Amino acid sequence: SSNSTEVISQILNQTCCHPLCSDFPPSAQYRRLFLSELIKQVRTVAQVIGAAETSHCYKSYFLPGGGAVTLQENVAVISEGTTGLVTWEAALHLAEWALENQQYFTNRSVLELGSGAGFTGITICCSLAPSSFIFSDCHPKVLHKLSENIALNQLDPQVRVEELDWSCVTEEQLRAVGADTVMAADVVYDPVVVEMLVSLLCRIFAISSPDVFICSTVRNTDTYRGFVQRLGELHHEKHKSQIKIIKLYKK
Repeated sequence: SSNSTEVISQILNQTCCHPLCSDFPPSAQYRRLFLSELIKQVRTVAQVIGAAETSHCYKSYFLPGGGAVTLQENVAVISEGTTGLVTWEAALHLAEWALENQQYFTNRSVLELGSGAGFTGITICCSLAPSSFIFSDCHPKVLHKLSENIALNQLDPQVRVEELDWSCVTEEQLRAVGADTVMAADVVYDPVVVEMLVSLLCRIFAISSPDVFICSTVRNTDTYRGFVQRLGELHHEKHKSQIKIIKLYKK
């Protein structure tokens, strides 16, 4: 491309073609080695520029305490009929908050609702040592990608992936989970989904008393306000910004 050609010209003008180098040339061996290495780098750049587009890619997220989470994600925001094959901003925010509030996750059983690509849950499993962790979603493609990302990050055997359809999950399934902490990120985006989520949370509270955290990016004010109103006195808002974390309480 014209950009890469311009960069190469600038490099040469500042090295082999520089007036100082012309007047006082380094050894021929040094110049040959330099140009040979430059050619290798140009070939690498050309390979990247010429690479074919794919439907997915790998993304690596570096964690504050060291280490990284690597995920395979789709390139398109919406694909395969779902938005769950990419990592959304609220997932990053909830993971960061979890690292600062370890008491809700370390040595506890955790259920994540709508796990998507898996960033938040994988971060918690890598950094906070929950006693068990259940990733959940309902879309077949998301569940498959989620399982691949968990394997990619070599999580411990106590981690499970379960299909959990909020509209038809049974009380028996919820009792079997028995989570101390329930969490979800970016699941408040549609009024129909909100209704199912609130109903599910009420059913969870009817049989147990977990700590529940819902992290949301407020894209539609009316949808988010409707979610909060449906919760009534069950919640306490922890972040007053475009990304909000709500903690829910059992009445």
